[in-house]
Amino acid sequence: METRTTRPTPSDREVDWNKSKVLLSKTDKNGTILYANEDFIDVSGYDEFELIGQPHNIVRHPDMPKVIFKFLWDSIKSSQNIHVVLKNMAKTGRYYWVVTEFKIIADTDGEIVGFFGTRKSVPENIIVKFIEPLYKKLLQIEEASGLTASEEYLVGFLEERKKTYMEYIDHLIATGKDDKNKVSKGLFSGLFEKKTPTKK
Repeated sequence: METRTTRPTPSDREVDWNKSKVLLSKTDKNGTILYANEDFIDVSGYDEFELIGQPHNIVRHPDMPKVIFKFLWDSIKSSQNIHVVLKNMAKTGRYYWVVTEFKIIADTDGEIVGFFGTRKSVPENIIVKFIEPLYKKLLQIEEASGLTASEEYLVGFLEERKKTYMEYIDHLIATGKDDKNKVSKGLFSGLFEKKTPTKK
């Protein structure tokens, strides 16, 4: 029988975790958790049996703008691997920030059958200075004007920097800087790089 896990109340405190750890999970094509490694389980605060069979949004934090997940699912459902910065929520309600790489698992016919997620910590200064302000603004736009407006803002934000979302994240982590460039042509073009799916 399917069980539902009660959502925790968000806390303004961070999970105390070893940020050298790598958090791993595997889901089916619909995002249902099939496997989580010990580090994922420990940081999330859930028991293994509470995670397996649950949708991956069990660890989604309400501070996350929906547009990030729209870009995520649009990308991986189009057979494109992607990495994103996510604010997750543990069972205690505490938060933890991770950069998550989602790799597509495909069968021999190239059909997507699942996803493998690898999560690592993000430098705190990157979160505080760049990611958190951007995500707060996107969330405010969503609450005031809806998902489409939030998406249009994010696309314009990335085009101003002449970067895809992944390029922007990589640049922040590598340099600690947000370099703005002139707006390029093709406002909705090239948000994500295409990568070959991983064969099962």
